[in-house]
Amino acid sequence: MNKPELVISCGSVADLKQMILAGADAVIIGEDRYGLRLPGEVKLDEIGEAVAWAHDRNAKVYVAVNNILDNQTLVGLKEYLAALQANDVDAIIFGDPAVLMTVRQLPKSLPLHWNAEMTSTNYATANYWGKQGAVRVVLARELNMEQVLDFKAKSEIPVEVQVHGITNIYHSKRELVKNYMAHQGTTPEEDRSKGRGLFLIEHERRDQRYPVYEDCNGTHIMSSEDFCMLENLPELIDGNVDSLKIEGLLKSSQYNETVVKSYRAAIDAYLANPEGYEFQQEWLDAIVELQDPERELSFGFFYKEQVY
Repeated sequence: MNKPELVISCGSVADLKQMILAGADAVIIGEDRYGLRLPGEVKLDEIGEAVAWAHDRNAKVYVAVNNILDNQTLVGLKEYLAALQANDVDAIIFGDPAVLMTVRQLPKSLPLHWNAEMTSTNYATANYWGKQGAVRVVLARELNMEQVLDFKAKSEIPVEVQVHGITNIYHSKRELVKNYMAHQGTTPEEDRSKGRGLFLIEHERRDQRYPVYEDCNGTHIMSSEDFCMLENLPELIDGNVDSLKIEGLLKSSQYNETVVKSYRAAIDAYLANPEGYEFQQEWLDAIVELQDPERELSFGFFYKEQVY
């Protein structure tokens, strides 16, 4: 039986160490200039230390280079990727073909994980990117379980699936929150960062809150619920999904550590004895105890019928 990797996004070197010690097999880090929706920034001068520490503990470090690149962002991209390569990062996450083309100019190969957010929805496109050099595909969060398992069965490259945490539902390079505040007569310099705690409410569904924030990459609107596939991991493991991702964005280090420990325990218990496996409610209770009461834990799209 395939042992899936457990990976989580981190916002600092301290978080990276905490999550690996909690049981993560790999972590995702990066900086805002090149990566989207990271819990925080790990700058280039910190990455060498982080990679060396992780490798000493048999863990991997992936760097997000999944920004929507404009001409200005291209400046310095090759130097950045070359530095990541020199620091022995295990892979970079990309969506823009410009990243792939730049990697081809480097002295040696740099493993690529293709993550096109909402457009990585079919195995044929994933296989195309595999032929271009990608060694992993990160599936769109909108796929249900049947589609995920079918995707994995037909994919020629390893598959990563998000199993826990918040998801992005809208992104714009424009400063929509700043423009709204200006329209309301609020000073444009007011804090609009992820730490501010801003959210949107729909008139028809006032009990659901959608976190929103702005950074140098524009406006990000996030889901009102958190994925939680802890109870259903055996279905993904039996389907040979290669990597299970926990999204660490907009969560405390304590919360993320608890989530990693629970998923680690569930994965290890199932792999040790699939026939005799029994889910332990304490794994979920530990997460629920720290869960924001205004954010429901749900199965996301995993068990929703897709209508086209």
